[in-house]
Amino acid sequence: MTTLIVAGVAVVGVAGCGGSEGPSATGTAGVSTSAEAALWDPCTEISDEVLAAAGVDPGTEEAGVAGVPQSGWEICGWRGPDYSLTVYTTDQTIDEFEQKPGNIDFADVTIANRQGRQFKVQGDTRNLFCDVVFSAEQGVVQLAVGNSAIADGLEDPCVYLERAGAVLVPTFPN
Repeated sequence: MTTLIVAGVAVVGVAGCGGSEGPSATGTAGVSTSAEAALWDPCTEISDEVLAAAGVDPGTEEAGVAGVPQSGWEICGWRGPDYSLTVYTTDQTIDEFEQKPGNIDFADVTIANRQGRQFKVQGDTRNLFCDVVFSAEQGVVQLAVGNSAIADGLEDPCVYLERAGAVLVPTFPN
């Protein structure tokens, strides 16, 4: 159930966060052109040890949205007992995230000595999700946390995001 909810949020987060197709350009038959700028890939760049320290099971890794790659994004998610977390990279900017309809309640945060912009998604009436975007040379790195929709009494997902972010954020590109 949590995976479906996180995947649903991922689709909402990816679809419509600006009109850009991302940094990639593909030629005929899906062959990448030499001008393609590679995004940092959280699936290959975050170690199992860091993921375990963040409270998720590295064995639950899922690339893309429900396993489907998204043009202009690198996406990787993992599940823990009560929370799921997803790391996204894109060439978009924080301003584009702030201008996207449905992204609300932006606030400055510092996680692991790195400045970011925390936000919520409109319609999250059960307070299940929390997101932070960090500027990076290639655009942004987004860390998203989703509470289990079936567990009761879980803490605010932004509290968990801050705790997991303390070990994850130092691995993110600048």
